[in-house]
Amino acid sequence: MARTLQPLGDRVVVKAAEQESQTKSGLYVPDTAKEKPQEGSVLAVGPGRVTEDGKRVDMEVKVGDVVLYSKYAGQEITEDGEELLVLTERDILAKVN
Repeated sequence: MARTLQPLGDRVVVKAAEQESQTKSGLYVPDTAKEKPQEGSVLAVGPGRVTEDGKRVDMEVKVGDVVLYSKYAGQEITEDGEELLVLTERDILAKVN
């Protein structure tokens, strides 16, 4: 049975982009030498954070956006055999156009 994740507050669910396993010169990079990805696509977005006076601040990212995020940010989870990352909006550095 498949579940869907709905992030709360200012959290975002991201699927990390796959890293290249071969360099431009043709050398293959083993999994142990690959760096942790810092780019991914947004799969789900929370409703936004609530300020101290009770107003909700809308999220700046939406489902489908490609984003850059901090290297060690978020919580890694596995959902239906897929590696996902749950981040706060503060951990997102930029949107990729």
